[in-house]
Amino acid sequence: MKPTILEGDLIFVDRLAYDLKVPFTRVRLAEWGNPERGDVVVALSPEGGERIVKRVVGLPGDKIVLSGQTLTVNGERPTLAPLDGPAIAGLDARDLETHGLATETVLGHTRRLMVGHAPPSLPTSGTFTVPPGHYFLVGDHRNNSRDSRIYGAVPRADILGRATRVIGSMDITGDYSIRWGRFFEPM
Repeated sequence: MKPTILEGDLIFVDRLAYDLKVPFTRVRLAEWGNPERGDVVVALSPEGGERIVKRVVGLPGDKIVLSGQTLTVNGERPTLAPLDGPAIAGLDARDLETHGLATETVLGHTRRLMVGHAPPSLPTSGTFTVPPGHYFLVGDHRNNSRDSRIYGAVPRADILGRATRVIGSMDITGDYSIRWGRFFEPM
């Protein structure tokens, strides 16, 4: 999820954002909302059930067209703008040298994005229609993300909550310093 979430970030997940479950189970007692486009969610991966953090790009019924690392949603191509300043603070120098950083806006939602050369295992083209009760989830680090481009849309029942902000951060890939500037940063 770079550049939104970095290694060493501790994130707050609102498990009551969409529904109420019996603690430590997936038994839903009440539901009062659904994920919206642009939400960063924690979900269970269809590839084994581990927890993943991804961004909601497609809602039920949406048509997603993949061309390279560009996702067109319901016929609207994203617009890109440069990403700089505080938004790139904390990124590793190697990432800054080897990846492009941008803000991507589509259907009124803006997100930070990191792109580079996609590995051969990632699809570079395709058309997906999100089935009812499912969501199309994609990582903000487009060329290093196992997401709905590979395993398809994620069922609503597998979405556990919404990640809302970074509550603490430590540079675990470098000198283990505290990244004070990332504290309480929204997703």
